[in-house]
Amino acid sequence: MSKLAIVGAGAWGTALALQGVRAGHLVALVARDSSTARAIARRRENIHLPGANLPDEIELCHNIPAGIDLLLWAVPTQQLRSSILSLGSIGRPIVVCAKGVEAKTHLLPLEVVADVSPGQPLAVLTGPNFAHEVARGLPAAAVVASTDPGFREQVLRILATNNFRLYGNDDAIGAQLGGASKNVIAIAAGAVIGAGLGENARAALVTRGLSEVRRLAIALGGRAETVIGLSGLGDLLLTCTGPSSRNFSLGHALGRGESLSNILASRTAVTEGVTTAAALVARAGDVELPICSAVADLLAGMKTLDQAIAQLLSRPQRDE
Repeated sequence: MSKLAIVGAGAWGTALALQGVRAGHLVALVARDSSTARAIARRRENIHLPGANLPDEIELCHNIPAGIDLLLWAVPTQQLRSSILSLGSIGRPIVVCAKGVEAKTHLLPLEVVADVSPGQPLAVLTGPNFAHEVARGLPAAAVVASTDPGFREQVLRILATNNFRLYGNDDAIGAQLGGASKNVIAIAAGAVIGAGLGENARAALVTRGLSEVRRLAIALGGRAETVIGLSGLGDLLLTCTGPSSRNFSLGHALGRGESLSNILASRTAVTEGVTTAAALVARAGDVELPICSAVADLLAGMKTLDQAIAQLLSRPQRDE
């Protein structure tokens, strides 16, 4: 039996805590403050994941306890840097369980951690996973990507179960780009359906979006085969079709004519694609990302939905 600490008591962090117990371990779920930790401990349920009872093996706290065997970081990408600095976790091996690109620096999650604290073993846990399904123990698969084979194997050994299959990968760049870009493309897919453009249009957009991810991954040092795996194609399919996807639902609302400010005001959970879109396009540099660029322009108010659609449909014809 190991002891895990999961930083971030949102839906995903809570689902991972339940998975840790399911894998036979003691778990500390680290909330952002003591009042939040006490509230969850009192109810033995997280309002972000209703219906999921938290067993006694999960300790609620607001600091990282001593004697931790595996540390998982499940906060939104834009909070990753500040949370590591505030919790004093510099130098510890970390599994990052976030997807996105840091808005100010255009760094991927593992690059953010390495920037704060270089030299320690790092991995990213990513793939096609809805928190509420993982919490229920439904069959799922994910990728643990790390250039450190020993740490990668440790994470697989501790966290995997029959119903939560984990696959190792040494292409951390490709795996992170898949997780970041799928949220942006899912906004576009939601907008297509919300605007009534049909399933043909969504299928075409998702397929061309996958080409963008592949192009970007190769340009930044990742591998094409990673993009067609769980962390790329798998996550893209789930996020662009699953009704539980926050990014798809936001795009769907935009497609129906709702304003971005009103959509965000009605939400408590973070929709990562909103902050990721512009940062991803900036990180891409000269790499051509027409769909992601159109989403970034739409979210920034630089183009209307009709203008973004017209721009994509007027691109020159060419071989696939």
